[in-house]
Amino acid sequence: MVVLASVAGLGVSIYLTAVHYAGAAPACPANATINCEAVLSSAYGVIAGTLLPTSLTGIAWFSVNALLWTRPMPRARLAWSVAGLVTVLYLVFIEIVELGAICIWCTAAHVLVVGIFILALMDRQG
Repeated sequence: MVVLASVAGLGVSIYLTAVHYAGAAPACPANATINCEAVLSSAYGVIAGTLLPTSLTGIAWFSVNALLWTRPMPRARLAWSVAGLVTVLYLVFIEIVELGAICIWCTAAHVLVVGIFILALMDRQG
């Protein structure tokens, strides 16, 4: 189940990375609240002012997560999912408070990370 969620998150992250490098607008409805293009084209859409899209970190995170769940490593899974959760909380704060816009593609990845965190917590507890 977690590996499938990781693959789904990997797909979302690859899509957003491809959109970034293609210079295209993401398939996303745009209104006052939901605006993927506003989020992805913001200063936060790239890593620390580089040309590397933030979605590359999603590719890395979901890839490592999938690998962790193919091995019996509950502590590592939980630690990795906590790192993902902290990142998601930061990114959601940026979207809501700093940008005033939500990216539904990003939200899909965020929901997957939160779900993976919950499953890692349950796995660690027994």
